[in-house]
Amino acid sequence: MVMIPLAQTKPGDRLNQDIHTSLGGLLMLKGRQLSPRDLDVLQAFMVKHIDIDRSSGGGSHIEMASIAAAVEQTSSSPEIAVLDQENAKDEEQFVKAWLSLAKYMSKMLATAALNRLPILELRQVLEQLLANISSYRPMSVKSQVVELLKEDASDYLINKSIAVCLTSYLIGQWCDYPSKEGMQIAMAGLLHDIGMIKIDEDILYKKTYLSESEKAEMKRHPQYGYEILRNVPAINDGVKLAALQHHERLDGSGYPLRVKADKIHSYAKIVAIADMFHAMTQDRVYKRAESPYVALEHLHEASFGKLEPLMVQTFIQKMTQLAQGTVVKLNDGRIGRIVVIDANNPTRPIVSINGEMVHLDQDKKLWIVSVVQA
Repeated sequence: MVMIPLAQTKPGDRLNQDIHTSLGGLLMLKGRQLSPRDLDVLQAFMVKHIDIDRSSGGGSHIEMASIAAAVEQTSSSPEIAVLDQENAKDEEQFVKAWLSLAKYMSKMLATAALNRLPILELRQVLEQLLANISSYRPMSVKSQVVELLKEDASDYLINKSIAVCLTSYLIGQWCDYPSKEGMQIAMAGLLHDIGMIKIDEDILYKKTYLSESEKAEMKRHPQYGYEILRNVPAINDGVKLAALQHHERLDGSGYPLRVKADKIHSYAKIVAIADMFHAMTQDRVYKRAESPYVALEHLHEASFGKLEPLMVQTFIQKMTQLAQGTVVKLNDGRIGRIVVIDANNPTRPIVSINGEMVHLDQDKKLWIVSVVQA
């Protein structure tokens, strides 16, 4: 462990402690092996000294610099090429599993109105998708499965339900729910909008804004969903209550029953977050999708009285951490890579654009409009 001036560090040095910005935001994690780009970032943040690990077994600086340089030259590395191919195969399997579940859901919903839900079969198909969840990218699901996310209302309903299912499953993991509850939480997300099948198609598939009476009918879908699921075996009460309560809010301002925080099941609180996020970030016939970062800011606002605050905080932190290194597009048309995420303001990271560090937390006129490459 050696604390040395930044000017004396070299690519390949490994951090022995976390590095934070002057405002307390996490800049780099302990154990990170520094690349030339990392050193530029540290210099940009005017970091003067860093604690690095030069213990035995780390190799010479020349050797480690060579390793760092090799990492930077990913496009010419056959090992990286193999890894990219493996990742591509994993994502292909993920998309196939998504499509299989979408097809099964389409068939199942046709009989759900008759209260015939083959939950065990549904669970088997869902397990295949969850087995590939490491390939799931919540911040860019729109581009990841773009061929599936069509404007047709029936496709939208099914694919949004799958997205809510996977995101709910992740929230459950991130909030330390027991692993044995994972399938039930995923099922809660998958079936949360099942009551929509009871809504008249003229309302459900309408391509313009709804009238007040049509909105009132749409708001009955949680009750319809609960009635469909109420006597279904193989799902627990949390799944059933998630269908009923995912539009309820902590302050009692939600629907259909206007219950408050202590009466809302925890699964419903999880699904509410995932549902709101994906409703904002997917295209509708009459509404264009919002940036996932704008959606996260809306969720942050809703955590003050509407949504479970600790769940929202965890969700935002985990989602933005997954996005570090992501290529994004700003509202002024420029494209850059997220290099630093401030824990105090995670939805407005620092983006590197042609070597310039753009601080979105300082320039409120700029924001991320889309994810270009995860």
